[in-house]
Amino acid sequence: MKEQGRKVIAQNRRARHDYAVIDTYEAGVALVGTEVKSLRLGRASLVDAYATVDDGEVWLRGLHIPEYTHGSWTNHEPRRTRKLLLHRKEIERLIGKTREGGATLVPLSLYFANGKVKCELALARGKRTFDKRQDLARRDADRDVQRAFGRAAKGRMREVR
Repeated sequence: MKEQGRKVIAQNRRARHDYAVIDTYEAGVALVGTEVKSLRLGRASLVDAYATVDDGEVWLRGLHIPEYTHGSWTNHEPRRTRKLLLHRKEIERLIGKTREGGATLVPLSLYFANGKVKCELALARGKRTFDKRQDLARRDADRDVQRAFGRAAKGRMREVR
């Protein structure tokens, strides 16, 4: 019986901080056997990963999947370029959006969905430093408001600075 659900292997938390996500896509990843075995152990890193569109195909570059410890001479190269599997219309849409200006393809997470390895790919635009500061300030303000609501609900209302 196949396993059901979604099991996250790796996430790129830095991507949401450095980029403004425009749209997300789910793509399959073409892998070899020892890569899948290494991923089942939860070993992968999306830190330097990015995607490119070359000759009508989408490629994932910089993804680090360490060699499988029990592998033999058939083991894989840890940072090899891997093909992403998308529908033709999705690829054409991505080609148009990345060419028209400033957008890039960033992997957000790598996970198992119904036994298959999938990559959540984001069409994103880079944030500037002041955008990042605004996001941090907004997050802090929201956190303070939630704390105040929590205190009021518990009957311990204090003055908010």
